[in-house]
Formats: sequence, C-alpha cells, structure tokens
Amino acid sequence: MAIEPSELPSLNLSTMNPASSSFVESGDQTSQLAHQLVGRRTLLKNGTLVLAASALTNRRLFAEEVKSDEKAVRVGLITDLHYADKSPAGSRHYRETLGKLEAAGQQFSTDQPDFVVELGDLIDAADSVDVEQGYLKTINKQFSSICDERHYVLGNHCVDTLTKDEFLGGVEQERSYYSFDRQGIHFIVLDACFREDGKSYGRRNFHWTDANISAEELEWLRGDLKASSKPTVVFAHQRLDVSNHHGVKNNADVRRVLEDSGSVVAVFQGHSHQNDLSEIGGIHYCTMAAMVEGSGPESNGYSVMDIQPDGTIEIKGFVRQASYRWDV
Repeated sequence: MAIEPSELPSLNLSTMNPASSSFVESGDQTSQLAHQLVGRRTLLKNGTLVLAASALTNRRLFAEEVKSDEKAVRVGLITDLHYADKSPAGSRHYRETLGKLEAAGQQFSTDQPDFVVELGDLIDAADSVDVEQGYLKTINKQFSSICDERHYVLGNHCVDTLTKDEFLGGVEQERSYYSFDRQGIHFIVLDACFREDGKSYGRRNFHWTDANISAEELEWLRGDLKASSKPTVVFAHQRLDVSNHHGVKNNADVRRVLEDSGSVVAVFQGHSHQNDLSEIGGIHYCTMAAMVEGSGPESNGYSVMDIQPDGTIEIKGFVRQASYRWDV
C-alpha cells in the first residue's frame, strides 16, 4: 500500500531526518500521525511513502471477486456532525454543521458517490425528546437531499436522548447493524452502542466509555463474514483499534473475527474527532475528522473514497480531512 505525499500535505518529506530516516516531531497532529506510521516497516520509493503490509490476500480477493471491467465504487464519508440548535461548547460548533454539510453536499454533487455513509453522532443531545427529534429532522432533511442512498452508523450522541428505534425511524433505516454488496465489494455497518451487560443505549442509560459490540451482533458478524467471500469494508462509530476511552471495550474480540475472515481490508470510524490511521493484522483502521470541530468553512472535514477493481483504495479528503491511498 502507498500514501502519496502530495495527498497528505502534513506528511511533508522535508520533516524527515535523512540521517535517521525518521520524522522529526513538529507538534502538528498530522505530522504526529506520520511519525506513528514510521513505527511500521516503511521506505521512501520514487517520492511515495510506501508502507509494507500483508497485501497478497487482498490482491487475491479483488482478483477473484471483482471484475476487472467494473467501475470503482465511490463512497462519500462524513462523521460527527453533532448538529444541535445550541451555542458552541469548547471547540464544538453545533449550528455550523448545517453549512458544513451543505459544502460537503456540493462536493458530492460534483463527485457523484454511489452512496454516502454518516459514521455516527449525526446529532447532539437535547433536553427533551421533542427537541431532539427536531434536531434530527432538520439535519436529516439536508442530508437526504445530498444522496438517495445513505447509510447511518449509530453514535452514542444519536441515542443519548432518543432510543435506537426513534433514531432509526427518524432516518428511515431498518437496522442498526447490517451488510450490503456493491460491485463485488461487501460492506458492513456496525453498532457499538451497547453496554457491557448487552443492553442497548438509549435515554441516557449508559456512560459513553462503555461501548461494546453485543454477543448477538458479534455472532451475526462472524456468520455474515463467513457467508461472503468478497473483499470487505467495515463502517463503525466507536473505534476498533484503540484501548482508551474512545475504543470499543471488546474490540480485540471484534478484530479477531475480522482478521479470521481473511476478507476485511479496511475499517472506517469516527468518535475521537481527529484524523488517525493504524494497521492491525493487515487491516487498515482509518479514523475520520469530525465536522463539528472548529468554526468556519476552514474547519470542515469530509471525504470521497474510491475502491478500484484492482483493490486500490483512495480517500480524497477535503479541508481538515486527511487523504490516503492504499495499493494492494
């Protein structure tokens, strides 16, 4: 796989120490991300940062399951809008996500994704169910105008005031976790809004750090992956690659299921609001920038992902969202 430096402006090759072949600390968040990436086997080849990975299985999957004459699957990605009609709190500017979503919609209108995935926390908490449903109606009306096919990942804030059924009913989505196929690629939407005791989040009955994939969902995931031989991309809200308070508590069990399938190539997630990228067991875990963070159009973040028939995955990030390219 490879990351093009031209697509990652903060991964500036001038920040590399030629004597040590490592990145010099700059304090900038994306440069810190680059520093983390160098912890894996890396080399500089023809101006491209190449990250060594177990790509043979991915190459075989795409060769066997995706027709070479298929067009790329194009996906719009947004996350952590936290829309609410309330004043800013810290770095979160809730009302401004309407304008930021409009800007993303203009870009998606140009790029014409096959579908758009919202990676959780579409709304922020309200003091009452009626007010919260008003927030959801307002932001979803605008989101619905962007693309006919939309997929909603449940975030903890989506079900802080509402129940899961109320949120899903408001966006007209039948289930909180499910899978679907597009042009030889298998996609999975996960729901980690369960307490450790297996009870669903809803109506402030949880603490946001107690995020879990339920036993029932984990068994479903195992069966779903076993039933498909296609290369697979997973969408989640809470993170599957970290053990801190932003991580799913049983994410090691979830990763084991993903890795054992031999078909999962990437996971896209939100929740921690900042760009991040890791690789565990040959699977990319890509955390996307939150739309709610910061004021003004220069603080927006969204992306368009292309999955090519040969397995190349390219994420074109806009504004604060980082860009990546992975070659199998």
